[in-house]
Amino acid sequence: MKVGLIANPASGKDIRRIVAHGSVFDNQEKVRMVRRILTGLREAGVEEVLFMPDSYAIVERALLDLPADRRPPSIEPLVYWQHNTQEDTVRAAELLEEAGAAVMIVLGGDGTARAACRGSRNLPILALSTGTNNVFPVMTEATVAGLAAGILASGALPMDKGCYEADILEILVNGEVRDLALVDVAVAREAFVGSRAVWDMDRISALFLARCKADSIGLSAIGGQIVHCAPDSGTGLALDLQGPAQRTVRAAIAPGLFVSAGIASHSIMHKGETFAVEQSGVLALDGERDLVLHKKDTACVRLALRGVQVVDVPKTLEAARTRTLFARQIG
Repeated sequence: MKVGLIANPASGKDIRRIVAHGSVFDNQEKVRMVRRILTGLREAGVEEVLFMPDSYAIVERALLDLPADRRPPSIEPLVYWQHNTQEDTVRAAELLEEAGAAVMIVLGGDGTARAACRGSRNLPILALSTGTNNVFPVMTEATVAGLAAGILASGALPMDKGCYEADILEILVNGEVRDLALVDVAVAREAFVGSRAVWDMDRISALFLARCKADSIGLSAIGGQIVHCAPDSGTGLALDLQGPAQRTVRAAIAPGLFVSAGIASHSIMHKGETFAVEQSGVLALDGERDLVLHKKDTACVRLALRGVQVVDVPKTLEAARTRTLFARQIG
């Protein structure tokens, strides 16, 4: 009955606070969220929590003012060498799977959730929004999020009653899967990574989207003005932005930042179908430049045959209600 907890102290603080109008999600609020998550886990009967240690000591600070009767009996840090980079999250997720955690709760934005799924594509994930672009994470009260994760981790409900399979994108370089994206892959005309966040559409030649809808924020909002691809639809969207434009789309690609994008063509992506990346440059994964392609590289993007399991908080709590897990008849 173990639950993993990853809280990213760096989420919600990138350069988009300067080039756009994103709000700053301070670490003290993450501390308060962790307190509420732990309370929800305790209510669901979770006995053990393993967490990623971090430079701000988010979980340790949360425990300072949380009475013993409002938190799981055992809360321990994962032990590994840290580098204060995204790889800490990747390694933490790997260790959570090895330790037998049933669910991992992740506090961060799209980039943090992606790093956790890179570490483990097998663990169901409940990603709570504390980042800049939050298409994959959800904005849900931390108390009920902890409760939902605890219900599934404790076995009170089968996983398939509270989770759905979210589509993801795989990036193949020279025939091998090199990386993944939960929401979008952008092909940028760059020679090096530089500033990680993407906001200049003049440098983007193609987009590949695992999901998109009109009310999203981020690069997927561009595709959302053309079609709606639900997270579990089994379809994605490929956009060509470098040929003669057939239409122009106006969308919010960051908080407070609208841009226009010329769309030359678009294609629906189906599971297992590959789309070639036509030029060298940098691939931005879930809004952050991450993977450099050289002229000798052959690269493509595909909608993966197998996605990731995502905890659906309303679905889980509704199933708990129908099974009267928290209601008892008197008399």
